[in-house]
Amino acid sequence: MSDGRITAIGGDELLQLADGSTRIIDAQGGAILPGINDGHLHFAASAMTRYAHLQLKDAQSWQEVVDRIEAASPDPGGWVRAAGWDEAVLGTEGSENLATARPDTPVVAFDASGHQVMVNGEALRRLELGEKVPDVPGGVVGRNHDGSVNGRFADAAMRLVNDSLPPFAEDQLRQAFLRFQDELHMLGVTSLTDPGLGPGGRTLMAASCDTPSLQILTELARDGLLSLRVNCLLLFAGTGGESAQSVREGLESALPALAEDVDPLRLRIAGVKVFADGIPRSGTAWFHDEYQLPCGHGHGALVLEGTSDEDRVDQFRAILAQIDAAGLQAGVHATGDAATEAFIEAVESLPDPRGAKNNRHYVIHGAFADNSVLQRMARAGIGYSTNPSIRSEAGALMQRLLGQQRFEAQQPLATAAERGVGVSLASDSPVTSPDWRQSVIAAVTRNTSAGPGDGEPERLTQAQALAMMTQTPAWQDHAEQDKGWIREGYLADLCILRDPLSARVEELLNNPTSYTIVGGNVVYERG
Repeated sequence: MSDGRITAIGGDELLQLADGSTRIIDAQGGAILPGINDGHLHFAASAMTRYAHLQLKDAQSWQEVVDRIEAASPDPGGWVRAAGWDEAVLGTEGSENLATARPDTPVVAFDASGHQVMVNGEALRRLELGEKVPDVPGGVVGRNHDGSVNGRFADAAMRLVNDSLPPFAEDQLRQAFLRFQDELHMLGVTSLTDPGLGPGGRTLMAASCDTPSLQILTELARDGLLSLRVNCLLLFAGTGGESAQSVREGLESALPALAEDVDPLRLRIAGVKVFADGIPRSGTAWFHDEYQLPCGHGHGALVLEGTSDEDRVDQFRAILAQIDAAGLQAGVHATGDAATEAFIEAVESLPDPRGAKNNRHYVIHGAFADNSVLQRMARAGIGYSTNPSIRSEAGALMQRLLGQQRFEAQQPLATAAERGVGVSLASDSPVTSPDWRQSVIAAVTRNTSAGPGDGEPERLTQAQALAMMTQTPAWQDHAEQDKGWIREGYLADLCILRDPLSARVEELLNNPTSYTIVGGNVVYERG
């Protein structure tokens, strides 16, 4: 290795290239892989939910959630901040008890999906969210039978809570980022995409994805403390309410050029994140056919600005046109099949198809009413980033909401790869664990909480799944000439573990990373 890149590949003859300053690492028969590249990991939110919030991820009942909140110590600002409650595990009955917990202490609790937040009565009082809170386009304000606010807010309505929360101290953010960076290196992760930093990021989980987080990442890169390679998508309006105007104002601001003096292979502002719709469990995903909403059945809708489906689709096309014209990449959150197709149609309608293909716009999550849509994606150069662990963990809930047929068709990974779509697997941490091994296992087995995936046609091979966490994300990053492969001249970003292809995929969980190397530097070494 020289200047952070691979200079030669071979056998024992390479020892002749070593000198007194060369460190020789014995892989002890293990496999040397390209560094893991998580193409959709909320770095800032993951760091803060792990190190600045009470953990609720493993709670098995609403009573356990309340008990933990009752026992927690408030932060220096007097708040109890919690994260990770999961409706797929807890259901909804009993959630109302959180509203009355800690009556003298404000409590804010983010769910595992990042699309819902619950607060107690004292928090409602301090945030001045009383009975007259209006509905929020693109979001859901939970209400009691008498119309009063019950403390639950989803998607765009989360802004009502997050905008008024006391901000985190800069040093608290910085220390959490460095701790989480070490944790990712321990897993073999060398690169990631944080999909949503900027002014709209404050509406996301933990209210920690806003502009100060992007500024701190930039400072860490300038100071030589950012050993991860990070791509960022800017988020201007949050989980709902994006418009052509908000995107135009964001693109004209100083944010796109914030990291222009930093090595783009270390930190790069790659494009813009757009929330086209929400998620099925809050009834904000947009499907062609009806599915089960929190109250009754419906289709959902785009969460963009507009008063009708037609208005919102027009807004969608204008948003995509502006991002594309700026030469940036659009990463579009779309969980319903209608939202996914609206995005594809918007890309297909762009005036310069060749330029759009070069920008490598991609759909995040994605749902497909008909897999023939995948052929259109391949022709247009649209990528597909999705999260097998989410499907695995929420399988029973998604099966109930969407029905068996639509659930089985979720994440057509094998078909997408066969059709030539650039598919990357990602964790979506903190929605699920940042451990890439869980994503690979879920993609290969297709096992979910609804049952085993034996015989499912969309199962991947282990080699395919590994490529979708190394090679395809490098393509998504516009960096396939620099990383994702072990080749001469490529970045020396590597991880070493026992051969992951030599045993059943489930054995990956017993196969820890021995070394992680970024740019030729060892950033993790297992004791």
